[in-house]
Amino acid sequence: MAKLRNDNFIIDKKKFKSRLIVGTGKYKNMKECAKAIKISGADIVTVAVRRVNISDKKKPLLMDYINPKKITYLPNTAGCFTSDEALRTLRLAREIGGWKLVKLEVLGDKKNLFPDMLETLKSTEILTKEGFSVMVYCNDDPLMAKRLENVGASAIMPLAAPIGSGLGIQNKTNIRIIRNQTKLPLIIDAGLGQASDATIAMELGCDGVLINTAIAKAKNPFQMALAMKNAVSAGRNSYLSGRISKSNYAKPSSPRKGLI
Repeated sequence: MAKLRNDNFIIDKKKFKSRLIVGTGKYKNMKECAKAIKISGADIVTVAVRRVNISDKKKPLLMDYINPKKITYLPNTAGCFTSDEALRTLRLAREIGGWKLVKLEVLGDKKNLFPDMLETLKSTEILTKEGFSVMVYCNDDPLMAKRLENVGASAIMPLAAPIGSGLGIQNKTNIRIIRNQTKLPLIIDAGLGQASDATIAMELGCDGVLINTAIAKAKNPFQMALAMKNAVSAGRNSYLSGRISKSNYAKPSSPRKGLI
């Protein structure tokens, strides 16, 4: 069997085995969340600092179910609609747990939950100057993605479709352009609904995917967690293998010479 190439997933100089990042929200309870994450094989989990209990010891703590010594916590700013809110949230996360690798999202409206890119860009620049490693939720605009890279983002995380919609990747062309222009980790964040969506993202050359709703709200979240794990692996291997070129005409799979 041929030896597969070394294929590390690296964010902020740290290596991770899994290219699937999983959220910790929307599950029935923390026990269900922990089991789904274990099945998914994820090394990184996102934590909404404003929604998930990570500091009040009088209530169930996420740390009691997901060991931060074994899985990397990625504090995020879910629910923030201004730069000031996002900055305050991540500074609090650093005070609570010493986290410097963070996920930034600054939303522009409550109905569509699209990112406010002006506030996002401003926040990214401030946070990187303060020593944070910022993974940035953004739209799929290649120009804005490049600006985020230029101000020091650690990873670009464009949406596939509106958060929680399950629509899958709506603009493959822009994702390809972003892939071709950046050396940063490119991670699809938001809008994936099923395993094939994750495979497509990986076949486009993305370095990873972040999935929450598609797993947490599936009829069987544990089975979906396993499906997503396998889909990400299959998509990555497909991308690395180098697909055949497309053709408008048939090409026989057997040689024409030597026909009986």
